[in-house]
Formats: sequence, structure tokens, C-alpha cells
Amino acid sequence: MKFTRCLQVSRLALLVALALVVAVPGSTQTAQSNATAGDNASVKASLGELQSQVRELKEMVLQLQQQTMAGRAEISQLRQELEAQHGASGTVTGAEATLDEASPAIPSSSTAQLAHRVDQLAEDQQLLSDKVNEQYQTKLESASKYRVRFSGIVLFNLFGNSGYPDNQDVPTWALKPDPMDSPGSVGGTLRQSILGFEVFGPDLFGAHSSGNVNFDFGGGFPSTNNGVNSGVVRLRTATVRLDWKDTSVIAGQDGLFLSPQSPTSFASLIVPALTYSGNLWSWTPQLRIEHRFEFSNHSHSNVSLQGGVLDPLTGETPNNFSYVWYRTPDAGEESRQPAFAARIAYSHPLLGRTFTVGVGGYYSREYWGFNRKVNGYAATADWNLPLNRWFTLSGFFYRGQAIGGLGAALSRSVVYNGPLTDPATSVLPLNSVGGWAQLKYQPLPKLEFNAAFGQDNPFAADIRYFGEQAQSYANPFLTRNRAGFGNVIYRPRSDLLLSLEYRRLRTFSIYSSSYEAGQLNMAMGILF
Repeated sequence: MKFTRCLQVSRLALLVALALVVAVPGSTQTAQSNATAGDNASVKASLGELQSQVRELKEMVLQLQQQTMAGRAEISQLRQELEAQHGASGTVTGAEATLDEASPAIPSSSTAQLAHRVDQLAEDQQLLSDKVNEQYQTKLESASKYRVRFSGIVLFNLFGNSGYPDNQDVPTWALKPDPMDSPGSVGGTLRQSILGFEVFGPDLFGAHSSGNVNFDFGGGFPSTNNGVNSGVVRLRTATVRLDWKDTSVIAGQDGLFLSPQSPTSFASLIVPALTYSGNLWSWTPQLRIEHRFEFSNHSHSNVSLQGGVLDPLTGETPNNFSYVWYRTPDAGEESRQPAFAARIAYSHPLLGRTFTVGVGGYYSREYWGFNRKVNGYAATADWNLPLNRWFTLSGFFYRGQAIGGLGAALSRSVVYNGPLTDPATSVLPLNSVGGWAQLKYQPLPKLEFNAAFGQDNPFAADIRYFGEQAQSYANPFLTRNRAGFGNVIYRPRSDLLLSLEYRRLRTFSIYSSSYEAGQLNMAMGILF
């Protein structure tokens, strides 16, 4: 009976430990997710304590497993004795009767119960071992004691094009027809897959520290046979964060906080959808501060203020003679002044989602040699408006000049009428206006339909100013670029997606001609 009570106590301890081991990781994961967003200070404070409890529980599980093994050894010995008695009597019934007569402390009914408990104990032990093994498999070890998380998406795109797009797998604008080329193409790619690492560091001055880095395979192609299937790894973003309850400091290469939204598309991840068609974006080195003001605990409305300094990029390509090893400054960096940007936004829960409206501004200076200075600026507006429980309208608008570094005017900041090495060459800032809008219909959590349209419009008057002498580091004669798409995205599971999209492009020039291209894209991806 003493041994039976020990088994019962061990089993109860195992069940309690199992419940804690299952519950604690889920709680820890939720706490870490909230801590990353900087929204729950109390969870941040308890994160270390929860991790300590997990380690203690793992030690308890190991001890309980050892006790279980010892118990099973004793049970095995008891069974061997029973089998020996069964062999002596020739029948199971006789052995049980002999055992009952010789040892009244262990009746036959207790033997059946003991066997049942052994089976239950074995099942509990197996389940517990599986849970422990799962924890070891999902843990990503790092050189430091801080937790690291690996995530990303494996994305396969199968596409068919009509016309002459600038980029076969991720088209952004249309080219002039070439009689030497076929008016269409088909292909497939995996280079839009993304890999990311996130590290959760120590607390500093009351702030939770974290960092992340993301890569894709859109950095070009090697000069090898079938090199289009071997996309070069490219840095997308890499940031270090300090998050307090209402304030965050972010340093690194990140997207434009002036343009926080993008149309929803899995046909275009190397660059955001509607690039060069009204969607400003750039992965830009920057240092920014964000602060959030909560109106009340009941309404959950807040106002966020963002401001920072950025690398004053102009959209120029690297110097062909030095890009392999050395970095030379472009016209914005030669101004010896960073770019400045700010944004203010209001958010409020609405219809189970979040209504957001924001406005922003940007300013930079550029130096094009021989004392030719240009000012760049932009004014922006963005919104996300739930219309009802199924429909959401989102979009972005901008007006600026010399902002090719942000993706405006097909990445052109200026036009000029001669070689930049000639002091007599004039440089003119290129004005542009554009934006995009998207309507999302989501009848089910797993199914959504999106329709979006955008346009980027550099001013034709600026391009015509120099006439046939106009020059730029991109095509100087293009005046407007339009793009629209419609897609359906189905997620049978949260980590699996299927998408079908059709996109149409139309690009105009100052010669009153336009070029069109289209793409049908089918995507399959798995997130991890």
C-alpha cells in the first residue's frame, strides 16, 4: 500500500507538472509578444520570473521521470515474481489464489488496479516526454543567454506576363515594345521568400530591448547557368529597439514611418505592391522616436507622434566602379545634412478593427556639384477606415519634389540638361504627386478579397523644361505610371496561404504614348 500511495503521489505530481509545463510556455509566449509591442509593462516585469519557473519545472520533470523509472523497475520486479508463481502453479488463477493466500496485503483486485495505473503512468510519462522534447525543438540557441526567434515565409510564385514589364517576376512599370522580344513570358520564382531573426535583450533604463534583421533573395542574380534560380541574398531591414510603455526608440534600417501601410499582395514582397505607382517606400537607415498618448482606458483611443532623422537618399544607383568594395556618397549624403521626417496619427477601435488617420512631412537637401543645391520635401497622408464588419478602405497620398529616394517619380529626384561634370549643366528638382487606395473585403477570417489602384505622376512641365536635352539617372521622359490589381487570399491554416492575383500596368511618356503590361500570379506560401 505504501508503494501504491507513492505511485499515486508521483502520478499526481506528474499531472500537475504537465499542466504547468503546457500552460507556462503559452503564457510566456503571450507575455513576450506583448512585451515586444511595448504595450504591457507588467508582463515585461514578470517575463524573467516565468522563464525561471519554466527552468525549475523542467528540473522537477526530470526528477519525476527518475522516480517513475524507479517505480516501473519495482513493478517489473513484482511482475516477475508473479510470473514465477504462475509458472509454479501452472495457471493464472492458481497463481492469483496462491498470492492472495500468501500475501493478503496485495489482493487480486489490487493487481489489476496496479496494472492499470502502470499503463496510465506510462501514457503520462510519454506525453510529458513529448512536451519536453517539443520545448527543446522549438528553442533556438544563441551565443548569449537571451532568447532568439527565427521566422519568415517560404513563398513560391508562378506567373505569366503579357507586354514588356521592367521586371519579369515582380513588375512595377511597362517598357516600350521591342520587336526582338516575345510579347509575353511565363516563369516561377522562390526569391520572394523572407528570413528573419529577432532577439529579445535585457532591460535598460526601464525599457525592454530587442532587435531584428530580415533578408530576402532579391539582390540580383549570379552570372552562372540558370542564374535566375539563384537569387542573391539581400538585406531588407535591421533595427534595434528600446520600448517603454508609451515611448519607443528605434535605430537601424527600416521602412518609412511616413508611409506605414502597403496594399495587400503576396505577388510582390521583394518590393511593396504599387511601387512606382503612388506607394512611397524605402528601407532607409534612420533614428526615430515614437510616443503614444492614451486618451482613456475605456475608449482605447490614442495619438502617436513620430519623428526622426534619415539617410538623405536620392534614388541614385551605386557608382559602377566602386560598388563592389567601396561606398561613395550620393547627392543627398554630399549635402552633409540628414533628412528630417515627422508624423502624427490618431487611432481608435472601430467595428472590431482599428481606424487610423495620419499626416506627415519630410525634408532633405541635395548637392549636385558646382554649388548646385536642391531642396527635397514631401507632405503625406494615410488612412485605414473600417466601413463595416466586412469592408475596409485604406490608402496613402503624397505631394513633393526631389524625393526619388523615397520611390517617387520612378526613383528620380532631379532632371538636368547635360553631364553633371559640366559646371554649365542646370539641375532641376522633379515635382511629383501620387497615391493609392485599396478596398478589402473579408467575409471570413480565412478568406479575403483585395482591389487596389495607384498612380505616380511626376510633373510633365518639369520633364519638358529641357526638351530633348533632358537627362537623368533613370528614363527622363516618363511622366506617369499607373497600376491596379485584384487578388484573393485564402488561409486554410494560420501558417499556410494560397493567393491568385491579376495586375495591370500602364506607363506614359511626354511623347503622348503609353505602354501596357499585365501579370497573372499564383502564390503558395508557408509561414514559420
